[in-house]
Amino acid sequence: MDTKPKAFLFDLNGTMIDDMAYHNHAWHDILTNDLGANISFAAVKKQMYGKNQDLLERVFGVGHFSQEQIDQISIEKERRYQAAYKEHLTLIPGLNAFLDRAKQSGIAMAIGSAAIPFNINFVLDNLNVRTYFDAIVSAEDVKNSKPDPETFSKGANILGVLPENCIVFEDAPKGVEAAQHAGMKCIALTTMHGAKEFSAYQNIIAFIEDYHDPALNQLF
Repeated sequence: MDTKPKAFLFDLNGTMIDDMAYHNHAWHDILTNDLGANISFAAVKKQMYGKNQDLLERVFGVGHFSQEQIDQISIEKERRYQAAYKEHLTLIPGLNAFLDRAKQSGIAMAIGSAAIPFNINFVLDNLNVRTYFDAIVSAEDVKNSKPDPETFSKGANILGVLPENCIVFEDAPKGVEAAQHAGMKCIALTTMHGAKEFSAYQNIIAFIEDYHDPALNQLF
């Protein structure tokens, strides 16, 4: 890199914890068994980006559910996900040391996630990593979810760092697209999507499987 970054913005699910398969199972259970959608497990995976409300509207159409129903479905989905995943809850290998290194290097850090606070708190508090982050942007903090850049732009604004001085960590193509729209470079984790699925984006500076990857040394 030409200049060292001043801020790291992390997506949460699939980026800090390797949990996306559990979300996939919980959504598929809700959509097919509770709501009667004729949708495959693989098709659900493709819909898992943005807010829970956005996903429901993509599957069923806008206006199919009331806001109260959407909120109830969303919380029930997250309860099932958390119940299944909690015993496996752990940071992606190498992340704890990476967060320590970033903090010691004076790099500001934020969470920029489409998750609701209920899920963000589940991760940060159970893993005791909340103190690393100077800003948290959740689904409730933005009007437009990823691939809109609002999540990352708002995080950078709270940190007081220009977009070109930020590095985003993402696991989803739509998240990488959001970072690109925000004018930010990105490191893509291949926890759920292979490198070929990110071929449309020019802002990726590295693909990593976990935070032990030596490619991360370029950031310091």
